[in-house]
Amino acid sequence: MNKKPVLEFHNVFKRYGDDTTPFAVNDVSFELEAGAFAALIGPSGSGKTTLLNLASGLDQPSRGSVICDGDRLDQMNVTELTRFRAKKIGFIFQAYNLFPVLTALENVEYTSLIRGDGATVARERARAALSAVGLSDKEQSIPSKLSGGQQQRVAVARALASNPSIVFADEPTANLDSVTAQELIDLFEKLNRELKTTFVFSTHDHRIVDRVRTRLFVRDGKLVSPTESEKHR
Repeated sequence: MNKKPVLEFHNVFKRYGDDTTPFAVNDVSFELEAGAFAALIGPSGSGKTTLLNLASGLDQPSRGSVICDGDRLDQMNVTELTRFRAKKIGFIFQAYNLFPVLTALENVEYTSLIRGDGATVARERARAALSAVGLSDKEQSIPSKLSGGQQQRVAVARALASNPSIVFADEPTANLDSVTAQELIDLFEKLNRELKTTFVFSTHDHRIVDRVRTRLFVRDGKLVSPTESEKHR
């Protein structure tokens, strides 16, 4: 039996500016099942980050519908989108975006606290998430005392702490050396396999592309075939 889609795009367009501006996303439709390990693949400027922002409710389409875990994001207002993201979405940024004066534990529990969880629950979730990424011994370390790979693992733990329906990661290996990047990809795959966490990456890193099970190739705001994508490289 097919799994229920966790993410759906139906004829989605996104344009920044007036009607003379080209579409950043141009008539995109696709579905991903729960438990997917997927990537939006394309060079800089292809539209993959815009697609990721639309999928996570950080942006809204000009036309079309975006459905994430059963919720119509294109019909939500700003307050509803903020509530949706806090409850159902984990996001891993390329630049980590950790608070420099907070410990690893405090950075991770912050997400739970702002969504209204009690202090005890938030701390328990943060400790469990840090354990899942192998950083239980770094709970009291501030970001400046952590390596780049460890900081990215803290960011992963923060994304996992609220038990999200889906985790989006925008170029998560871009600032990491080869060994650390490979370790992080191994971790993503482990979390997907063991926790059944759905991951959607925006990337052009072949190390991620080679490992994901679902590949969506993006070119000029459209989904294209792998062959068509290769023609423009």
